[in-house]
Amino acid sequence: MRDFAAELEERKRAGLYRTRRQISSPQQPALVSDGVPLLSFCSNDYLGLANHPGIIKAATDAMPNTGFGGAASHLICGHHDAHHQLELRLADFTRRSAALFFSTGYMANMGVISALAGRGDTIFSDRLNHASIIDGCVLSRARVRRYRHGDMSALADMLAATAGHKLVVTDGVFSMDGDIAPLRELAALCRAHGALLVVGDAPGLGVLGPQGPGSL
Repeated sequence: MRDFAAELEERKRAGLYRTRRQISSPQQPALVSDGVPLLSFCSNDYLGLANHPGIIKAATDAMPNTGFGGAASHLICGHHDAHHQLELRLADFTRRSAALFFSTGYMANMGVISALAGRGDTIFSDRLNHASIIDGCVLSRARVRRYRHGDMSALADMLAATAGHKLVVTDGVFSMDGDIAPLRELAALCRAHGALLVVGDAPGLGVLGPQGPGSL
């Protein structure tokens, strides 16, 4: 049996042992962590909605009619009308025919990618894609080929040399670098080679495009 206590000690000596910060204030730029007032530079609350007064009021006003929590998955306990109306609004906002909510962005990438590709298929993934996209590719059990970041020529060669069902997946905005994927070129390549295109656009939504529908 592995000596987990020894492994934990080794992690501590290597500076790799992680502990959770205890936050006692709302998530916002100025917060209280372990009792100390600090400025947060690590949040992905890009639009400042986590503690927005309008959202807090809307949630408070809705609670008497909706209750708190979904009790189980929507397929088991039913899809609440409030969720349905929100999906319709988001679809309209992003100019799409429909929208489907997941509990987190990570779960969206895990669910969507593994639904669109599987064993025997090939996924082409930008080398700088978010970790959740990488995990979604692994979960799918498809063959995964990574192409150089933003290199459309390399991707074109890989697509041309691959038969069968193909899926290209990329971030719309690469969150660690801030650059935007060449989406027009990607879409053209996918059409030319019969591939599906999946774009993760969490950092772009609400920021890019007229009124903020995202990088797409």
